[in-house]
Amino acid sequence: MIRLLTAAGIAFALSAFGTRALIDILTKRRIGQPIRTDGPQGHQVKAGTPTMGGVAIIVGALAGYVLSHILIGGIFTVSGLLAIGAITGAGIVGLLDDWLKVSRERNLGLTSRTKMLGLIAVATGFACTAMYAANQGWTGTRTELSITRYSDFDLGTIGWIIWAVLLIIGSSNAVNLTDGLDGLAAGSGIFSFAAYVLIGFWIFRQNQTRPLLYDVPHALDLAVVAIAMLGALAGFLWFNAAPAEIFMGDTGSLAIGTGLAVLALLLNTHLLLPIIGGVYVAETLSVMLQVGYFKLTKGKRLFRMAPIHHHFELKGWAETKVIIRFWLIAGGLTAAALGLFYADFVSAVEFTP
Repeated sequence: MIRLLTAAGIAFALSAFGTRALIDILTKRRIGQPIRTDGPQGHQVKAGTPTMGGVAIIVGALAGYVLSHILIGGIFTVSGLLAIGAITGAGIVGLLDDWLKVSRERNLGLTSRTKMLGLIAVATGFACTAMYAANQGWTGTRTELSITRYSDFDLGTIGWIIWAVLLIIGSSNAVNLTDGLDGLAAGSGIFSFAAYVLIGFWIFRQNQTRPLLYDVPHALDLAVVAIAMLGALAGFLWFNAAPAEIFMGDTGSLAIGTGLAVLALLLNTHLLLPIIGGVYVAETLSVMLQVGYFKLTKGKRLFRMAPIHHHFELKGWAETKVIIRFWLIAGGLTAAALGLFYADFVSAVEFTP
């Protein structure tokens, strides 16, 4: 518990101070976010707001994870290093995209193909390394498809790698789509990472008495990764809350989405992720439905604008109202996911040594 609190505190402090420093540096150099011209007209006033705030999130989370181990005396695990490494890798891909946007002074960074190739490289590197480590007995990563713990449906090594890559790419792009209102992605992410803090710590405690129930030997270290991300997001949200003084950019959104996916994979809770990250899923589905409906009806729109948070804006909801209501939904989905996780524990505990 001390390690968790230490990681959260360090991540929050460094992220908050780092975000403040980024705002000052980027404002002084007049480096700001270009705003898409086809978005809501009310967003045009945000043009020039500093971006790339995801750098502070990643640095804060990385420092929280590393320093909590050094100060408290924890052991670095392969699972924890894999998770934090994937988060950093995805953040670097996003940083390249953000830098091209601000340097060109247009809302065009990496091409979709180049960004996708970068994410695929990070996801494939993580998945292959995770499987190699599992085969060597260094981690407890299992190839079975899982909801709250491993199941009997075995994907096999190749199947798991493909599944892991798809989950990481889907999750990172879902958060990227959600990052369209001040604090929406960051606030929702706090709830999502909180779920993995509790799941990781719960599994760690159960491993002491029921080691066969979850078979995740590095659960505590993964909880440290999750709480470091939570703390870093909270520190960033201090300045990203509406009206935002800085945006996270793709640097932050790709790192958040990748972090949630790798935690789901390493904690063997793959299919719980769509509930934990339900807001991100809904945002992505709204885009898919909008595109599909537009093509089928030859020009008609299902929503006034997608992603769906823009639909509610155009209906007349204030931006802060949309954000807070989406946060409430994120909190409710987190509670539902944790309830499902605990219900499975209750039903399984009497049959597991």
